[in-house]
Amino acid sequence: MLKSYLKIAFRNLRRSKGFSAMNIIGLAIGMASAIIILLWIQNEVSYDRYHEKKDRIYEAWNRATLDNKLTSWSTTPKVLARALEKDLPEVEQATRVNWPAQYLLSAGDKRLFVGGNIVDPNFLQMFSFPLIKGDPGASLKETYSLVITEKLAIRLFGKEEDAMGKTIKINNGDDFKVTGILKDLPNNTKFNFECLLPWTYLQKNGGDDNNWNNNSTQTYVLLKSNASLASIEPKIKIFKQKYDGDAKKDNWQMFLYPISRWRLYSDFENGYETHGGRITLVKLFGTIAAFILLIACINFMNLSTARSEKRAKEVGIRKVVGAQKGSLISQFIGESILLAFIAGIIAIIIVQLSLSGFNQLTDKSLFIPYGSPYFWMGAMAFVVFTGFLAGSYPAFFLSSFQPVKVLKGSFKKAHALVAPRKVLVVLQFTFAIILIICTIIVKQQIDYTKDRELGYDKRNLIYLSLTNDMDKNYSLIKNELLTSGVASSITKTSAPITERWNGGTANWGGKDPNDKTEFNKYVEDGSLGATAGLKFVTGRDIDPRRYLTDSTAILLNESALKVMKFKNPLGQIIDDEGRQWHVVGVIKDFIIESPYEPTRPMLIYGPKGWFSTIQIKLNNENSTAQNLKMAETIFKRYNPEFPFEYRFVDEEYAKKFEDEKRTGTLAGLFAGLTIFISCLGLFGLATYMAEARIKEIGVRKVLGASVINITALLSQDFIRLVLVSILIASPVAWLAMHKWLQGYDYRININGLVFVVSGSLAILIALLTVSFQAIKAALANPVKSLRTE
Repeated sequence: MLKSYLKIAFRNLRRSKGFSAMNIIGLAIGMASAIIILLWIQNEVSYDRYHEKKDRIYEAWNRATLDNKLTSWSTTPKVLARALEKDLPEVEQATRVNWPAQYLLSAGDKRLFVGGNIVDPNFLQMFSFPLIKGDPGASLKETYSLVITEKLAIRLFGKEEDAMGKTIKINNGDDFKVTGILKDLPNNTKFNFECLLPWTYLQKNGGDDNNWNNNSTQTYVLLKSNASLASIEPKIKIFKQKYDGDAKKDNWQMFLYPISRWRLYSDFENGYETHGGRITLVKLFGTIAAFILLIACINFMNLSTARSEKRAKEVGIRKVVGAQKGSLISQFIGESILLAFIAGIIAIIIVQLSLSGFNQLTDKSLFIPYGSPYFWMGAMAFVVFTGFLAGSYPAFFLSSFQPVKVLKGSFKKAHALVAPRKVLVVLQFTFAIILIICTIIVKQQIDYTKDRELGYDKRNLIYLSLTNDMDKNYSLIKNELLTSGVASSITKTSAPITERWNGGTANWGGKDPNDKTEFNKYVEDGSLGATAGLKFVTGRDIDPRRYLTDSTAILLNESALKVMKFKNPLGQIIDDEGRQWHVVGVIKDFIIESPYEPTRPMLIYGPKGWFSTIQIKLNNENSTAQNLKMAETIFKRYNPEFPFEYRFVDEEYAKKFEDEKRTGTLAGLFAGLTIFISCLGLFGLATYMAEARIKEIGVRKVLGASVINITALLSQDFIRLVLVSILIASPVAWLAMHKWLQGYDYRININGLVFVVSGSLAILIALLTVSFQAIKAALANPVKSLRTE
């Protein structure tokens, strides 16, 4: 029986090559799209879920009132980890991870800037990052021990040489010994480092402290196997208040955040986790995958039922000779599973060919796990499910034919049974139009934010990380860059102008005692206004070379001025950092954090602070290449041990839009695929309708109908369906995008023109798809179509 079914299935494939190809291609593209999205979802939900102790690992967070609003954040005091281990019996161990930094690693003639973290020695015992060589418990115990990744070991020493035990100089200073080699980090982890340095090295350099108000590091906690989060929550909540009297007064709280929620759920509002976060994107993409697969299955259903007349006599004869409805259903579903299997093979090929481009687009390293039995089991289940879903309606539809009517030729023609197919076509185009609308609105939001007043001039502006030799020779470097015409202005700052590295409260005369405003804090050594093109509302820039008292000068932005409510800000005193600062100028707000959020109050301090960055305004009278070549020569002269590595501010600012651009690009890609699959089905239906009505078309032509009349006749039914889709899709898309836009303080208003453009585009695409077959049928010679009558 099975052999007979297979023969019939392959015979039908050969007999209707065009329709079979459309079915298989549509299913293959739908399945490939779903597989790629499912691989992306699997990567997202597996973030940091491979650690052996994952069920007991938590991150310590703070919750307190800042800017007069309850806020939560994940940086904590350095002293917290040891205090937790000492005071809470439920804690097995705690480990600290300092902010990531760039280190210059030198081995022989190799010099590389790499990202690294300073961590406690027990970091590799808590987290399961496998060591190829070395002991997880001992690799970071010595002050000058160093753990590097396998890829970094190859970059420094080559494939043939063993890096274990080798000496590496860091930042052209201390020598470190390689005590461990890690497997390269997977891309589904929140950590991003190529080397690990021990916490004792930070202590040696005076970077450790016992200040409970210095929230500057991340603390991870491993609970004992018999401890529960519920038992420790009340203790951790008031833990800081035990050591800091001000924390008790301000009702400062702490809590532990589980590893399972780091990636997908860490979106906080008013101090507590919202229902948003990255999980919203995962759910959205999951819905898109389901709908694309459903649309491909709808194509299969439509084309199969549209061609029901071709299989009607076969069903009738089978029923006459004793075939039961159940066996016919099994046969037709089996045929659809066979088609799904063929489509699945093609889908795997499409996925394999597309993954490199998709990875580049999403900044992932997705791959098909061919060696995993779970993948193949899942793939088979996926194929069977798709085949069953696609073939279920046609199977029940075809098996329901009554043999007497079929063999008499009096059963309903395919074109009379259009209602279910109309519903399915409407569903297809509704989803496609929703995606088109969403793509346009996402692009409009990105463009709107890009056009927002930045507050500084990012053109020809570069920055470099400040190293020891660069700091020592700064005056010489600055003078030579200016006199050689490479730069028009230069300044040292505490951070790049595109990043916020520091913040906190401040005091001033007339401050409300209940005011908890947190300011962005920035440090410059003078000429920041000229270098970055800041706009001054009143006063002047900090200039310690011209004004000796400017070592304690401070600038306010407009938002800070509104908070402090100074009528005459110049000369006012700000108490902060143990010093008194006098206001010399007020600048217009400029964007230093997310361009989608309002600018925060900001204080820019004079040179009595720490510096990490040199910012250079290149001379626009020279070419950029010429400026950079001359700059490299100067930096090599005064900073010979470090490579000349710089970043353009405009490129760094553009990175702030990457997530939204990625979402918009993916929505556009999936919209295109959805439309293609829908049009494939529409083309097939139009082809069959033209064939089914060929005699009617012939009669109409004989009676004087023009090509335009016949084309309009055959197209109008499909265009009506698209119009219905537009009416359904528009409010659904508006609701979805309105909710999405609420996540941005700086956002567009949805314009009705978006729906007009999207609807017109859908109609045009449908018209082009259908009209090809309609015009072909209208141009056919009526003599040939009527000859058999």
